[in-house]
Amino acid sequence: MRVPHVPQRYVLPPSQRPNLTLDLTTTLPIIDLSTLHHASQRSLTLDTIQGACKELGFFQVVNHCIPLPVIHDALAAATEFFNLSLEEKMSLLSDNVHNPVRYGTSLNHASDKVHYWRDFIKHYSHPISDWIHLWPSNPPSYKDKMGNYAKAVQVLHKQLMEAILETLGLNFGNLQKEIEEGNQLMAINCYPACPEPDLTLGMPPHSDYGTLTVLLQSGPGLQLQDNKKKWLSVPFVEGALLVQLGDQIEVMSNGQYKSVVHQVTLSAENKRLSIASLHSLPINKKIGPAPELVDEQHPVSYNEFSFRDFLDYISSNDIADKRFIDSIKKSV
Repeated sequence: MRVPHVPQRYVLPPSQRPNLTLDLTTTLPIIDLSTLHHASQRSLTLDTIQGACKELGFFQVVNHCIPLPVIHDALAAATEFFNLSLEEKMSLLSDNVHNPVRYGTSLNHASDKVHYWRDFIKHYSHPISDWIHLWPSNPPSYKDKMGNYAKAVQVLHKQLMEAILETLGLNFGNLQKEIEEGNQLMAINCYPACPEPDLTLGMPPHSDYGTLTVLLQSGPGLQLQDNKKKWLSVPFVEGALLVQLGDQIEVMSNGQYKSVVHQVTLSAENKRLSIASLHSLPINKKIGPAPELVDEQHPVSYNEFSFRDFLDYISSNDIADKRFIDSIKKSV
């Protein structure tokens, strides 16, 4: 847009505006995934993952076996897509959250009361052979570059789920089929430089609906809320991937682990790209608290829900007003 001021439709009420001067010295967990393959280190690494899931619902991972060239190619494909003409991108425009491929702006441009400083393309990605023919044909290398990354993240997600379920004392084998046949939605986001970043956000505070979100970013901008509702800025670590617990894990764990509330801040100087790989169980699979984690001291705290229930919810509700997970919590 190259405007000198933020248009009024993007300006947030003062109470919802971001604090851009948060302390960056907070140490957030960075986990070396290669240690899971060493018997002498595995137990300690699982303890670190468990602590991160309980305290934050978030950690970063390194040595995740996704090569840097694959990561760089995915970011390059995203850059090339957002550099296309507006006319070409608009051919994919949709406000229907059920569409398998859709381009858009803000959260949902058709219904947002306040707009957010973001453009995005979203597409289903697993199994990739079912969906890739629907992905953008332009830029020409998009399907190949983004496809290679999507397949690699799907493998990583399975490894992460196995570790997280182990930390809960749950048997991965009981959910393996649903995890392997589950949904993968790639949300590729562009947050342009913003002339007044203290007045608006790229994304409002929210949690993700699924099991895990694996996030690749081109630079800093993500903030998350700790268990004391204090906002923390996530430092940018070259080559690291961010792992965010979603609502399905919070429900499955009966509240032992929390889905992380996060938001996206903006920069006056720099555009930021992110590629969020959102994983969930199959679209119609109902998920509730694992029976092994329910007893007299820990009664069932959530109603069952499916990914489809979430899509129906966001079709008629603004997640900036109320989190989906709050709608399925049982009243005490």
